[in-house]
Amino acid sequence: MAAFIPFKLSLLLSLLSNIGFLPETSKNDVGIFPPTCNRIECPSFDLIEVGNGYEIRRYNSTIWVTTSPIQDISLVEATRTGFLHSNTSNISQKPAILKSLKVHGSYCGHRLFDYIQGKNKYKQQIEMTAPVITEVLPSDGPFCESSFRISFYLPKVNQANPPPAEGLHIQKWKSTYLAVRQFSGFVTDYNVGVEAAALEASLADTVWSPAIKKSQKDETTSVYLVAQYNSPFEFSGRVNEIWMLADLEDELLPV
Repeated sequence: MAAFIPFKLSLLLSLLSNIGFLPETSKNDVGIFPPTCNRIECPSFDLIEVGNGYEIRRYNSTIWVTTSPIQDISLVEATRTGFLHSNTSNISQKPAILKSLKVHGSYCGHRLFDYIQGKNKYKQQIEMTAPVITEVLPSDGPFCESSFRISFYLPKVNQANPPPAEGLHIQKWKSTYLAVRQFSGFVTDYNVGVEAAALEASLADTVWSPAIKKSQKDETTSVYLVAQYNSPFEFSGRVNEIWMLADLEDELLPV
């Protein structure tokens, strides 16, 4: 499987370079299993409830490799920055990936990409997974920069002893409840705002609304997260998700 890592990663890097420039009509739904998860590892979850325009999931103990906060007015640009930096020395030795980057107008090294390729303390190569998530943190106003954190799901085989790396952080999620809305097409700065507002509206007056609002009172907690599953070469059947954290414990689940 390790031999296929550069190919898979080249697709992901192309996604991060082109995201938002290939239009497709967005269709909203829930309960769609991302086809990508038939090919590469995705975190497992329990489906708690399917509602009108949302679903509630419980993720049990997942581990993510996460960037430090990135200041930007654009989620698309912040997601790209989370993977890119100015060092080209590593990638210049990988012709297939270099060719992909040149074709798509982006030629530079990669933060999380380098981590996956072995630029970590243990010098381990990591299998590609999905989704890549972008966490949107609160900003001071509509014309201010927001903070974003970009995360890569660590495969189960690496979770017992996650490889540390300079500039990246290992995050362990315990039992985590999420309200989720799915949408298709390519992620843009515009449609993520629309979809996040739609998810919030669909949760209004539900038993889950207080738990969502409670989680957002903490200034260090994300407003929402954007999960992206697909490569840029998949023009149909694309699945993206808006995630909102719900602050509750198993014993406090609505009945």
